[in-house]
Amino acid sequence: MKRRDFLGASASVGLGLASVAAMKTSMIAAQTTEEMDKRAEAKLRISSQLGPAPGDSDEDKLANIKKYGCEAVEYHGNCVGKGKEFKKKANDFGLEVSCICWGSHGGDFSSEDKDKRQKCLDDLKKALETAGEMEASGVIFVPAFKHETELTNQRIRELLLEELPPVAEFAKQCNTSIIFEPLCRMEAFFLRQVADGASIARDILRKAGIDSGIGVMGDFYHMDTEETSQMGAFISAGSLLKHVHLAGGVENPRRTYPGENSMTFVDGFRGLKYIGYTRFCSFECGCAGEDKEKAFEASIKFLREQWEQA
Repeated sequence: MKRRDFLGASASVGLGLASVAAMKTSMIAAQTTEEMDKRAEAKLRISSQLGPAPGDSDEDKLANIKKYGCEAVEYHGNCVGKGKEFKKKANDFGLEVSCICWGSHGGDFSSEDKDKRQKCLDDLKKALETAGEMEASGVIFVPAFKHETELTNQRIRELLLEELPPVAEFAKQCNTSIIFEPLCRMEAFFLRQVADGASIARDILRKAGIDSGIGVMGDFYHMDTEETSQMGAFISAGSLLKHVHLAGGVENPRRTYPGENSMTFVDGFRGLKYIGYTRFCSFECGCAGEDKEKAFEASIKFLREQWEQA
């Protein structure tokens, strides 16, 4: 065989093999995408913190949260140590408890002071016990707000990987989770995107040798600044997405009821549908309207319409 004929035959064989490999890769990718697509499982389950809900008392607020179609209430840290009491309060109105919005403990975790970090972790465990008692998804944890630490991003991440694996294991024993909340750059310089929180959570789970006990959430208001795609952000978290906060974006009026400014939720809801999200989406926002009850009802209707469009 002449050299030219040999090279031509070799090229043909190579192209053939490449075509077969490309077909196999395409089939695997299609199969993987199909397996990842869990839209049929997804549900929009709405919750609200007490603050955004209309009403003059906690009882009025809980009644209105239920009245307008929400399924759960999200409590703040004042419920810690009183799980049975606060769960009953929600259950009496036909509501579940979605989450505890716990915060940063004054930024104590992101400190080189070991005593401060330990106090934060001890209190976080108490909050996790309460969340487990209330059958809530978890405890929302912010490692540090903008002015609460002088540590670098790298150092805070090191501390999270050093200190949180046993706490995540404790959370799993309580049948709940630590939930990282990414914040926009106006409020934090560390942990600003959903994918970052999911990445840290995965590393902590791997180090602890467990499959649950820590995750991440997304807040539409913060995502409006930090994410190029709300859909992509939620997909990046996948099964580690434990909670969502509902609020209009940064355009005035800022952080108000969904539907009160021009921000759309369709792209984000597409992401939630894709990962088969069935946990809660919870109001954490203000109200721009004068009639808060009417605005609350309209906002929930708007969210359901956005979900249908997604």
